[in-house]
Amino acid sequence: MIVVTRLGGGEFGVNPDLIQRIDSAPDAILTLIDGTKYIVAEPMSEVITRINDHRATILSRAQEIQSQPRIELVPDLDDADDDEPAAPPRFDRGRSTDTDDKPLAPAVPFRPRSV
Repeated sequence: MIVVTRLGGGEFGVNPDLIQRIDSAPDAILTLIDGTKYIVAEPMSEVITRINDHRATILSRAQEIQSQPRIELVPDLDDADDDEPAAPPRFDRGRSTDTDDKPLAPAVPFRPRSV
């Protein structure tokens, strides 16, 4: 969100991704993609600068997140080769999770509806 000022003096935030265009006649008019128009006290160049700064902040934050070390949710069970990550464990839905391995009930056959 970027913060802009109404002509009456109140501040509000607007999502810059929803701005379709900015007109300057003589006040800056923000037109959103749904047709809503806001007249703001800031000049058009200032609104554009705030949008660019907002997007630069998002890109910078994305770079920071990618450079942070990741937490392994699945431990590396493959001790033989540390160059390649181990495949995540496979879960077989057809097998019981109980230790006594009770057999599952037989599958219900598919019968098409009669019209």
